[in-house]
Amino acid sequence: MAAQIIDGKQVAAGIRAELKDEVAKLKERGVTPGLGVILVGDDPASVSYVTGKERACGEVGIYSDHNHLPAESSQADLKRVIDRLNADPKVHGILVQLPLPKHLKESEAIFAIDPSKDVDGIHPVSVGKMVTGERAFLSCTPHGVIQLLVRSGVKIEGSHVVIVGRSNLVGRPLANMLTQKKATGNATVTMCHTRTKDLARYTRQADILVAAVGQPKTITVDMVRDGAVVIDVGVTRVEDSTKKAGFRLVGDVDFDAVKEKASLITPVPGGVGPMTITMLLYNTVESAKQAAGLV
Repeated sequence: MAAQIIDGKQVAAGIRAELKDEVAKLKERGVTPGLGVILVGDDPASVSYVTGKERACGEVGIYSDHNHLPAESSQADLKRVIDRLNADPKVHGILVQLPLPKHLKESEAIFAIDPSKDVDGIHPVSVGKMVTGERAFLSCTPHGVIQLLVRSGVKIEGSHVVIVGRSNLVGRPLANMLTQKKATGNATVTMCHTRTKDLARYTRQADILVAAVGQPKTITVDMVRDGAVVIDVGVTRVEDSTKKAGFRLVGDVDFDAVKEKASLITPVPGGVGPMTITMLLYNTVESAKQAAGLV
């Protein structure tokens, strides 16, 4: 029997509807959540992502402060914009769109953000608080994965989760979140990666299998046990002459084959992707509430 598809667009729409109501109530109290976005250069993928984020802000009523810098901007130019947004009380969250042009240091840009406005959840202060279980802005993609599981009725507590991927943006924070003693945690987590020997030996043990390596068809049907929940975080462009754009998006999982074996599975696109932007909005609203002393 084919797997049930976890519709990330539908789940994200539900959360955004909740956020829209919350933003309306905040505005009644004189608080308008604001997100400052910084885009350096004109990378097509980054421009597309930023456009989507700004559109999403408009949907839920969040104020968006857009800052588009030339590709040749210096580190000092970038820091000046970050400093201005740090000091602006109308801005509750700051997002520096990555990757930056190669001559700029991403770590310096991230470190320059006021941790109280780090709605991307990637500043070392945010990461440290997350690891120790304190209140923190959670990294958006792993937080989105957890919300997909929870809102799809998947039992996390006591489950064996195998994560394939060890990045600082997805694999590592997700593993930490899932092992914490919380309603959205208490799982047993195994972290693997592309250098893991006999990877299939681990993935076949998973109640919940998360693929996040950015390599198409890393997870094949023989690597998945019957009835597993499969979350595909990977997104890769592959050439496809049948598409108007000349390419299509694929994940890390051999979707067509694995969906016949899994119990639930996320598609690419339309699975984890919509959740990432949604959790950015969620963090921005939370930051606004904290700044206003409402939480």
